Amino acid sequence: MEAENIAYTVVINGKPEGPYQLEQLKALNIRPGTFIRKPGMDDYKEAHEFAELRELLGFTYQRTAPQYFASFDQRLLASVIDYFFITIAFVLLALLSFLIIEGQNERIMAIVAGLPVIPIVKLIYSSIAEAGKKQATAGKALMNIKVTDLAGNPVTLGNSFGRNFAKALSAAPFFLGYLYSFLNKKQQCFHDIVANTLVIKDRLI
Repeated sequence: MEAENIAYTVVINGKPEGPYQLEQLKALNIRPGTFIRKPGMDDYKEAHEFAELRELLGFTYQRTAPQYFASFDQRLLASVIDYFFITIAFVLLALLSFLIIEGQNERIMAIVAGLPVIPIVKLIYSSIAEAGKKQATAGKALMNIKVTDLAGNPVTLGNSFGRNFAKALSAAPFFLGYLYSFLNKKQQCFHDIVANTLVIKDRLI
């Protein structure tokens, strides 16, 4: 069956419409992320996944598909794992400091004064690790997820730092920026929107 004779069903404003012939799709406001289905397909795919639509509409293929975006619980668990490792390192350093610092009050003050360092270390570590070769922190690597740009490519160090700084916006007020991921089809939090990034998981095949 030639592409010109294939009938395409297009999701427009949340509703499937069509069928349309290939040339008719030019008149529609189709974006790379528009969901489209053609005969023989069990489910819809994004427009950029069709070779003939990339040629017709000038899209580029994005190496991320909807089913491969990391869910909020996966991302949360990855962050918890990272904080666990960083906290363990902080506790070990605190114990070593006891060899130098004398007096119970002084030791308590040293621990309290060092607590704000933990999120700062997390920010720096995450920014560097997510812009590195693995594109992931230890927690993300254990969860088989990583940070990419919108096309599925590695992010730059500057963009990674910007993304992690923007997490402050996601956290305030009431972590609404994180909860936004439940309303976003690519499961992006607000800081992902700001930095134009995705968090994706390994493909099953």
